[in-house]
Amino acid sequence: MLRNREIQRLILILLVISLLATILATIIVSIPAAVTVLITSILLITCCLCFTSWRYREIEKLSSYLHRISNGEYSLDIRDNQEGELSILKNDIYKVTLRLSELGSKLEEDKIKLTNAISNISHQLKTPLTSMMMMADLLSDPNLQEAKREEFTHNIRLQLERIEWLVSSLLKLSKIDAGTAPFKKENVSVQTLIEKAIEPVLIPMDIKQQTLDVDQDETIFFVGDLKWTTEAVINILKNCVEHSQEGGTIKLSFSENALFTEIIIEDNGIGIPKEDLPYIFKRFYKGKNAGDDSVGIGLAMAYSIITRQQGDIEVTSEKGRGTRFKIKFYKQII
Repeated sequence: MLRNREIQRLILILLVISLLATILATIIVSIPAAVTVLITSILLITCCLCFTSWRYREIEKLSSYLHRISNGEYSLDIRDNQEGELSILKNDIYKVTLRLSELGSKLEEDKIKLTNAISNISHQLKTPLTSMMMMADLLSDPNLQEAKREEFTHNIRLQLERIEWLVSSLLKLSKIDAGTAPFKKENVSVQTLIEKAIEPVLIPMDIKQQTLDVDQDETIFFVGDLKWTTEAVINILKNCVEHSQEGGTIKLSFSENALFTEIIIEDNGIGIPKEDLPYIFKRFYKGKNAGDDSVGIGLAMAYSIITRQQGDIEVTSEKGRGTRFKIKFYKQII
């Protein structure tokens, strides 16, 4: 402590003041008074140095504490219930430590999620790429029959479309996760939403001879983004189409009350096993009834889109009797 220039200057100033006070006491009053002033000055200087030394020790402890925090020790606790600037500083540092600990845990979780996502994406891309490489090798055979050549070319096109869809879906999810996907807040007609959402699934439904039962009511609205919500509903409808047998029925109904607008999408398909229900909105999760071409990302995207708009989605299912998705968009209360 004594090596610090500010302490040296402080001691010098205190000594000069004490010396001047002692001289003045000797001249003006008496020698005993001067001795008293000198002794008092020495005691005050000693107390000041002791207090300064204590503060420096506390600051040194804080410095050591911060150094240990920088090395990742977030479990340290230096809070005290005393009053004063140092106690306030200790409590503030502890709060920052907790925040850093939370951020560290979050970053670790994000790192694990990123690793798992990359692994899953690699796995999903590996299968179609391997298939296309094999078919490309077969296409290079000049003796290959024309029918086989057309078949392989068609399969390669399908695999490329699958990869394109996967990459597009992942980009959309990344935008949603990063908060860069702008969700509009406008009055959207549920009737318009349903009409736009069913267009992409009409052909697959026609191929499987499935029936579509849709409510007609142009007076029901919700506050949200038409484009993104349509994307969510499309993914749910695709899931219903894929898991419904030929000749099945898909029903869409919607209603509105003072609290929320509700959209119900249900099918009479094979249903979702009870053990799969808690995980169907997890990314890359494939249930027992998932098809070979399933990636496990459609329902995850639907969930992200709906919940980012302060909505809610829940699913109920009964094996052999179908699945019901219930979407709620809550009204804003001013």
